[in-house]
Amino acid sequence: MPEVFRIFGMRFFFYSNEHLPIHIHVQNANGKAKFRVTPTIKLIDNKGFKPSEIKLAEGIIEENKVVIIKAWETFHGTIN
Repeated sequence: MPEVFRIFGMRFFFYSNEHLPIHIHVQNANGKAKFRVTPTIKLIDNKGFKPSEIKLAEGIIEENKVVIIKAWETFHGTIN
């Protein structure tokens, strides 16, 4: 399970057998969430994240969207 980065107690990662669209999983002590990254960032699933944690995670994803896409393409191959 490739980890992209950790910040503010949140781990941002994807699984090795992922599918499109590009998305990222986020985990912290309270739970897990999943966000679609492309074409726009959107919450897909939430199990235990507080609304403030969702907002923080979404902001981190927005700021690091290029990094996340590059990590996805490096692991899974370039998306056309």
